[in-house]
Formats: sequence, structure tokens, C-alpha cells
Amino acid sequence: MTVLAQKIEELAQELVAEGLLTQDQLAVAKESQKNLGKELRDILIQRGFVQEGDLIRKLAKKHNIVFISLSQYTPEPTALKKITPKQAYRWKMIPLFEIEEKVTVAVDDPFNIAAQDEARTELDKEIDCVLATPMEMKQALQQYYGKTDGEVATNDSVEIIKTRANTEKKGASPIASLEKEAQAEKVIGTVNQLLQQAHAERASDIHLEPTRHAFKIRFRIDGVLEPIQELPNTLHQAIISRIKILGEMDVAERRIPQEGRVRLKISGTELDLRLATYPTLFGEAAAIRLLSKDQLIHIEDLGFMEWDRKTFESIIYKPHGIFLATGPTGSGKTTTLYAALQKINREDQHVLSIEDPVEHEIDGVNQIQINPKSGITFASVLRSMLRQDPDIIMIGEIRDPETADIALRAAMTGHMVLSTLHTNTAIGAIHRLIDLGVESYLISSTLLGVLAQRLVRRICPHCKTEVEIPDPQRASLGPKGEKLKKAFHGAGCRQCRMTGFRGRVGLFELMYIDEELRVLINTRAPEVRLKERLATTGSRSILEDGVSKIEAGVTTLDEVLKTVMT
Repeated sequence: MTVLAQKIEELAQELVAEGLLTQDQLAVAKESQKNLGKELRDILIQRGFVQEGDLIRKLAKKHNIVFISLSQYTPEPTALKKITPKQAYRWKMIPLFEIEEKVTVAVDDPFNIAAQDEARTELDKEIDCVLATPMEMKQALQQYYGKTDGEVATNDSVEIIKTRANTEKKGASPIASLEKEAQAEKVIGTVNQLLQQAHAERASDIHLEPTRHAFKIRFRIDGVLEPIQELPNTLHQAIISRIKILGEMDVAERRIPQEGRVRLKISGTELDLRLATYPTLFGEAAAIRLLSKDQLIHIEDLGFMEWDRKTFESIIYKPHGIFLATGPTGSGKTTTLYAALQKINREDQHVLSIEDPVEHEIDGVNQIQINPKSGITFASVLRSMLRQDPDIIMIGEIRDPETADIALRAAMTGHMVLSTLHTNTAIGAIHRLIDLGVESYLISSTLLGVLAQRLVRRICPHCKTEVEIPDPQRASLGPKGEKLKKAFHGAGCRQCRMTGFRGRVGLFELMYIDEELRVLINTRAPEVRLKERLATTGSRSILEDGVSKIEAGVTTLDEVLKTVMT
């Protein structure tokens, strides 16, 4: 323990005795100090338990040292030139002025005798120290001496742009102090390297999972989790703490799951990170979702065959009604709705969306994130939206009878509504709405179309080769397999990291609601009748769409079987 650390610990105990700091706050600060290896002084300030100026003034008064505010003092230019930038950063020292053979310098650690002796030898003059706050010292070093090479390497590749505190949490520390809390170079470097690597490899998620013997890192790339590396368990808690600090979560709380968000610039690209931590048998684990505006794709890139794309666009350009995207979790429903919003969003329209959570920011769309604990639900926000004169409303998901009823009535009264449902087929959406208590006449009069979808991996275009179709696989496709003439796979190359795949594409089943289907829906016709009618409209099933994309060399037979037939 350094002399400064001992002095700060003594001062902290005095603050507790004076009632200016609670024993619980001191305990939390010491726990964070143990995890991150930082000075207790910095932890107390960063957690907001004491004000930086008050703590440093008390330290100066206790040890009879002059306190100075560097933000209100201008050093003499001749004094600043007496040391190099490298020396200034190494000694944490700002020369202020020189009188006779004595140089007065500002420091944030007046007990660092080694730095003072080194400066005294280099300058060949006496040194007189005054005390400054760590924050003002950092700002002054950058103002008068610029950034060191080390700082540029650490901060420029992964730059914090904006953090979003969990709106549930009260008394959150200021953003600037939270950014300082985890300054352990090895921890910051490790986290930054993981984020850069994940971004470079197009990962959508990072999973950090402690085990008995190691701290495992996995990336989700093209929907598949892949092991990346194992770190020593000694880094586990420090890295989790760094992630919590980025997301403005409670570092000391390890018993319950927490969530947070942060915006970073990684290698020049702005990313929104959704952060989550949760307790496991071997300690806290974390998951990071990486979201970028670059990931917003257009309708033309979703993977529609020509008929489906034209029909889809004709539906979303309708002035009113409701369109639904269906499928299991992770099937790309929200991505499809975002693509639709980008297509139909215009300056002369008022577009609102309710999401849980907001995954991407879309220019020109007023996006609202629900928060059930605060009473902000899909239904409550939707009711409020209808009084704001919207033209287009996107609802992240219809989950309950109230939301379903309001959404369809909004579609009936002149609004275009886009939303999602959890059903496996397009026709299944009709029965799901009926199960939610929506009247069949309301469904038949407002529903414009339903898109059921799945995601499959796309064959890498750099190593795509044609392959023979084994008879067992052809047979597993049923009658559709007889029409399949050729298939492809990725042999593996550097571009796809030897996986044979690069990116993902949708498989779709689009149901367009024509007049005959409306009559069948209104009379609650059985599903078999709806399927018979749908087959005559030109609509194809997800499996048929998959077979077409196998033959076109977009995806593999294995991918379609794995995704559609299970």
C-alpha cells in the first residue's frame, strides 16, 4: 500500500466518524477497490460518496499542504517547458512557476517522494509541491502536454460516446466518474480488445461465462455461438466490473441480474451495446449485444424472392390496416419491421414506435422504450400514441389482449400498424389473435398481411461450390425435395473463417389477405380451408422458399432442414 493510500484510508475513517461518509459506503468502496485494483481515493470520488474537491481539501488541511485549483490557475509558460510531456505524465506533475532556485509544482500525490526526488535531480532545483485534484490534474496534463502514446492507444480505438443509465436506478454516479472507475490498464485493454475483435468478426453478441477452471469468452456469429478464448479466472470479476461500469450498473451488487446500455465508437464505427449481467454457480456472467446503424438493412437485402418482395411492399404502402411479422425469437422479425419503416418513412408522415428494447435508432421515427415497472407498457403507450396524430405505428410485439385490441382498432380508425407475434406460420397469426380475444370481424376488416419467417446462414460467396444431394436429405424434404435439382455449400476460406458461411438471410411465408380470405376469417373457417385458399394466391411456404434458396445457391440444404424441419 502506498503512503497516499494509507493517508486516504485514515482520512476515510475520520469522515465516517464525522458522519460525512457511511460505513456501508466505505465497505462498498473497498469491495470495488479489491475488484479493480484502484486507489480508494478514486473509488470514493467515482462512486459519488464524497466530492472530489472536499476530499482533497481535507487531505491538504490535515497534512498542512497548500491546495490549488488548476482550472483557475494559469502556469507560467517558462515553467511548463522545464519538463517534457513524458516526464509530466510519469511524475503526475505540472510546473507552475519558479522563484530563485525553487520550482513550485502541482501534484495529486504529495507523498510520492520518488517522483519528487527524480524531478529534483532532473531539474537541479528544489521542488515545492501544492495539491490538486486528480480530475484537474488529468485535464491539465492533456491541456499543456497533450495525450501520451499510451493514452491514444487505449482510448481512441474504443471511445465512449454516450452512456444510458438504467432508468430504474436512482442516485447513479455521473458518467465521467463512472468512466474513471475501472482504469486498470490490463482490464480496459482486455475489454477493448474483445469489443474490437467481436466487431471485426461481425459478432452480434459476446458471452462471458465463468467456469470452475477458466473464464470463457464466446461470440455469436451468424446466429451460432463460437468459443473464442479462455481467460484466467483472476481477471473474471475485474472484467465484469468494467462491463458494469460501462453500463452504469451497481458494481457491488452481484446477487441479482442487471441491465445497462452504452454507446461506443469502435474502430471508427458507432455501436450501441446492450449489457446484461447475471449470477451463476461460479460467479457473475455477462452478455453483450452489439448493435450498429450499419446493421439496418433495406427490404432488398432481406432475401425476398421477387413476388414476395413486390407483395410485401404493396402491403406496407397501404394507408391503414395492420401487418404482422411472425416467427420464433431470433427469427429477424424486428429487422423486417425496421426495413419496412425505412422504406415507408417520409417527411410528411408522423411515425411512432413502441419497442422493448429499442434496438436501433431510425432517423425520423419517434421511438419509445417500454418499462413495465414504471407502468410504461405496450398498451398504455399505444393508447397515448393514438392522441398524438400518428400516421404509422410500430409495436414491438403484441403480447396481451389489451394491446391486440387497441392495435387492431387503431388500424381500423385510419392508422398503419406494424407489429410482431410469436407464431410458427402465417395462418397461425389469425388463430393467435382470436386466442387473445380479438373479434373475427375486427381481424378480417383490418389485417392486410402476415409474414412468417426464419433465419438461415448464407453460403460464403468466396468459397461456394456445387455438391450432390444425398437421397436421405432429399427424402427428408418430402415432395418438395423432388423438385430440387442442385445444391451448394461453402468449402471454407479465410473470408468466412473456414465456416463456409457469411451472413444470414430470411426464409419467408407471406400471406396476403384478399377478399376471399377475409370472408373465411370472418366466418372462423378451419385452418385447412385457409391453407387451401392461400395455396391458390401464389403464396409459398417457408419450406418452399427454402428449397428455392438452396437451388439458387443462397443457403445449404442442411441449414434449411435444421431451421424449418425441427
